[in-house]
Amino acid sequence: MLYLEDIKIGDRFFSREYEMTLEEIKQFAHAYDPQPFHTNEKEAEEHLIFQGIAASGWHTAAVTMRLWTECFPIAHGLIGSESSVRWPRPTRPGDKIHVEVEIAAINPSRTKNDRAIVTYVTQTLNQNRDVLLISTTKIVVFKKDTLPE
Repeated sequence: MLYLEDIKIGDRFFSREYEMTLEEIKQFAHAYDPQPFHTNEKEAEEHLIFQGIAASGWHTAAVTMRLWTECFPIAHGLIGSESSVRWPRPTRPGDKIHVEVEIAAINPSRTKNDRAIVTYVTQTLNQNRDVLLISTTKIVVFKKDTLPE
């Protein structure tokens, strides 16, 4: 597990690959984002923008979260305080995605000396290195000597 003392600006973390299957894309979409370009191949082919079935951006974000937890093991968890997300290109069935995380800023808390807000930038990429998701996220990271409350 990583604590505040273990990380510095510029540190990078890389996840394993995760394959997005057509079945999983449809299953997620039916449950959480039931739009035809996520659930129906025929309708997706005729869509003005997607021109084929695409994973929900929230599905890509959920898989990104899973990969973060595996490659970026922050002690006490990835406790988010803020995030912005962009999806420059759709995630397609068969895409093998991975995440690349870079620490962009570390801002010590002004009121609690046992923690800081760490900002990191994530790119979720497919097997061709096409960027599917870009996010800037702020999390709370604790020092090693922090006692559980």
